[in-house]
Amino acid sequence: MKQYKKTTCYGLLLLLFIIGACSKIDDYRSKFMAGGSITYTGKMDSVYIFSGRNRAKVTGLFTSDPNIAKYRVFWNSRQDSTEVAVKRTSGVDTARVIVSGLPEGQMSFEIRTYDASGNSSIPVYVTAGVYGDLYQSSLVNRGVADASMQTNGTALIKWADVNADAGVLNMEIKYTDNNNLQHDTLLTSIATGMSTVLPMYKLGSAFSYKTAYLPTPTAIDTFFTAFQDQGVKADVTSIYLSNTGPGFQRASFDGRWGTLAAPWVTNAGAKNKDNGINGGYTSDGGGQINWETWNNTPVTDGKVYQPTSQPLPAGNYTVSFQYYSEIQSNSSVYCIAAAGSGGIPSLPNLSTALGYAALFNGANVGATWPNINETKSFSFTLASPQVVSIGFLGNIVGNGNPGSYFTVKYIKLIKN
Repeated sequence: MKQYKKTTCYGLLLLLFIIGACSKIDDYRSKFMAGGSITYTGKMDSVYIFSGRNRAKVTGLFTSDPNIAKYRVFWNSRQDSTEVAVKRTSGVDTARVIVSGLPEGQMSFEIRTYDASGNSSIPVYVTAGVYGDLYQSSLVNRGVADASMQTNGTALIKWADVNADAGVLNMEIKYTDNNNLQHDTLLTSIATGMSTVLPMYKLGSAFSYKTAYLPTPTAIDTFFTAFQDQGVKADVTSIYLSNTGPGFQRASFDGRWGTLAAPWVTNAGAKNKDNGINGGYTSDGGGQINWETWNNTPVTDGKVYQPTSQPLPAGNYTVSFQYYSEIQSNSSVYCIAAAGSGGIPSLPNLSTALGYAALFNGANVGATWPNINETKSFSFTLASPQVVSIGFLGNIVGNGNPGSYFTVKYIKLIKN
């Protein structure tokens, strides 16, 4: 009997607890759910954010709830939002909206749907990168590993490799062919081992190109570098110079010694043979630039040079030549490029030259012909188009026997 009474008491206590809890739930309902139970609309499915330039594209699907009347996209900690009306059909509908005026960086978005009564869905949260001036300033044109003329008249461009995820989309190239026709070509980027052939390329000209980037594979905006000029390495000797060997042509001749034919200019100091009549040329080897000081015939401030036939375009150039020689000490020979058509400077004004190579300057002596057959070069840069004089300056003593000997087989001008 005592056990029965205890069980009854416990039951009454449990009943009172349940009644009290229900009373509290009723109080909550009366306070917070006076209008009835909460109604949620169906949320947007398959939500994606596509990055852009200071903007983003939001897409998603409406798959179930036919009562959805609109949706809102929130950002900037819900301080900013945009609203889009929805007209549902019987099938799956697609949401698309572009959010503009966004700052660069990572951006969080909240998307909710609403029915006609204003009931909302549970939120969908997504994040995405937004790109702008900072990203733009980081972009550089794809590198050119090599660009050079080929023997068939084409220009071969070898592109520097890039990472597959660098975002390089394409390169746009503008160039001129040898018929002076303008070409504008779009090249789809290949990350590694990419090369391009430009047919009938105009010798001595540069091409211009820019690079397109996609910050992500699905970005809605493409970013571009500025156009920049790129030279094509080419032997442009025949365009701007003439009588450059092998087989230099002569003007005057005494049977071995002579002077170089035009457009070469030979000054008085270079004419160390035949009592100042000839010098700077020998018939040896089929015709070569030459100074020889045997029989005490020194060269003092001797110059042989020619100006380019037309202004060289702005860019980088290399002068290359092949020579052999035997030069005594206290002598010097230089190959020089100087601005203008007035010739090359004398030794005291060598610093005014665009560029030069010292073949001999009193230190590197003792080379013995015919064992030396060397190619030498130097480079110079033009900031603007101009005529350039290219040639040789010699100050060679005539003491001793056999004296000194200096010969040039050919000279070339290379556009880099």
